[in-house]
Amino acid sequence: MNPDKALVVFSGGQDSTTCLFWAKKHFKEVYALTFLYGQKHVKEVDLAREIARKADVHFEVMDVSFIAGLCKNSLTDTSIRMDEVKPEGSFPNTFVPGRNMFFLSIAAVYAREHGIFHLVTGVSQTDFSGYPDCRDSFIKSLNVTLNLAMDEQFDIHTPLMWIDKAQTWALADELGVLDLVRNETLTCYNGIPGDGCGHCPACTLRRTGLEKYLSMKNNK
Repeated sequence: MNPDKALVVFSGGQDSTTCLFWAKKHFKEVYALTFLYGQKHVKEVDLAREIARKADVHFEVMDVSFIAGLCKNSLTDTSIRMDEVKPEGSFPNTFVPGRNMFFLSIAAVYAREHGIFHLVTGVSQTDFSGYPDCRDSFIKSLNVTLNLAMDEQFDIHTPLMWIDKAQTWALADELGVLDLVRNETLTCYNGIPGDGCGHCPACTLRRTGLEKYLSMKNNK
């Protein structure tokens, strides 16, 4: 087991990019694994590749498009109008069931083959938008399952788990990449880089967090 290597599940969005640079701070060698899963905002893959190049980390894209055919959701199906507000008592239709389970399970197999046992993901229970596979209990459970499944000792790191979007912006600033995260990542579900479309759920959460962080920063 090499304690100096880490694999980041990397989308090219705000959270995973912040985690990428967090990983660079804490590990000597960093790999970034990006997934094609039939997402409408597929431009994120090109941006992820460019960010990985600038960060000087290993980068690979894996096609898992089968995920799009397993369920109906507005991130992979152009015929479904995206929920801009979470429905009462239900998941938003931007929820892709099992996505993080698939990503982390595949990432663990990939990591094992490269002698990597530290996995990093940008999920957050504080700002989890109603997605159950972003919760700490799920991550801890999957970590145990992966260890049992492969008889290894993986460690899943979740630097953003207990912080909100404003604190995520603060972390990016602390890591010296606030401008890169703001201008070169793609969080928008409608595929618009930077500040995005401004009205999809991801953009709303991102913008609110940025405004809160900049206000706190300016008032210091």
